[in-house]
Amino acid sequence: MLSFMAMEYSEKVMEHFAHPHNVGVMEDADGVGEVGNAKCGDIMRMYLKISEDEIITDVKFQTFGCASAIATSSIATDMIKGKPLSEALTLTNQAVVEALDGLPAVKVHCSVLAEQAVKAAVADYYKRKGLPYDHPCDACGEGGCCGHDHDCQDHD
Repeated sequence: MLSFMAMEYSEKVMEHFAHPHNVGVMEDADGVGEVGNAKCGDIMRMYLKISEDEIITDVKFQTFGCASAIATSSIATDMIKGKPLSEALTLTNQAVVEALDGLPAVKVHCSVLAEQAVKAAVADYYKRKGLPYDHPCDACGEGGCCGHDHDCQDHD
């Protein structure tokens, strides 16, 4: 079965699934974002530690989901660690897919959840600081972190 899975997934996906980076809970997080998709059953929680000059100094994640959900969470944390918040907010699901050398079409929604988890954690940081967060949700266009469970099909 594993060899069949390996044929559908890139080596990078399999590596990040088997050996995910930045897994865990961050008790003293400055921002926490959780997103999920009821249709898929995937749930991602992203934790951010942010410096005074708004650099992401540490990031952790917990994901309940398939290999693609775990791999997209892992690579997304690698992509934003050490970056300013402004750059983390430009992370797209397409960039996540490219960083993993692709995903099967039926699994692209996992990359959307990874993007949304990062943005939800940043939104939580701004909320905790009492700062405005005016970045619209990519799925529905609502301002801030809309908190919606968006249909997988809305993003594939």
